Amino acid sequence: MSRIQLMDKSAVITVCLRFLATGATNIETPSLHFLLSLNWNWNGEVVTYLRKMTSNSEQSTEPLQKLRQQCLARGSAGIKGLARTFRIMDDDGSKSLDLQEFLKGLDTYGVTLSREEAQHIFGLLDKDSSGTIDFNEFLESLRPPMSSSRKQVISEAFRKLDKTGDGVVTVEDLRGVYNAKQHPKYKSGQWTEDQVFLSFLESFDSPNDKDGKVTEEEFLNYYSGVSASIDEDGYFVTMIRNAWKLV
Repeated sequence: MSRIQLMDKSAVITVCLRFLATGATNIETPSLHFLLSLNWNWNGEVVTYLRKMTSNSEQSTEPLQKLRQQCLARGSAGIKGLARTFRIMDDDGSKSLDLQEFLKGLDTYGVTLSREEAQHIFGLLDKDSSGTIDFNEFLESLRPPMSSSRKQVISEAFRKLDKTGDGVVTVEDLRGVYNAKQHPKYKSGQWTEDQVFLSFLESFDSPNDKDGKVTEEEFLNYYSGVSASIDEDGYFVTMIRNAWKLV
């Protein structure tokens, strides 16, 4: 039996969440290798296990669930990445999408849905038959369902990071909150403190649009992906509190 099979699932996820708090952006980076080497031989089994946690073995034929599964298959940042794609397309800032914008956004993000499936999703969300859907309502429908206790602890973690209280976490917010000097690349002299901060923020950003800022919506979108892999509310809340050292 492998070492990872001997570990409690919550312990695996806790290590992963703590790893994310170091600013690393990929579970195959040397930073996670370093953390996991404290408990396991590094032979790829941890990567395989964590990927399984963010995928669903039974593929749904219901269009909205199918879209959700495809986003989560990209990892915890999958829904956040799709949200960023649609936000970039919202030139007039209306926070609404018509059918053509919706179809184009799905195509740009590389989602595999038929036109009929995409139209079905759009029709479900266009409740007033206005020909547009509300961007925030779409995201709310796409996120895996989360209990109020999960949303609350995610909000607490964000508020801890957002020192200025302006709803956006930047490098300046992280000073005095996040200890960059414990990051392996800072210790090795490869990165400066600011580079560690930016790397941390990028872990919540879309790969194609890194702006060095994290909104509460992006934070929630990210952790909705993490939440999807954890069945018990108590596990999730405890792990978030431990990862972010919440009182």
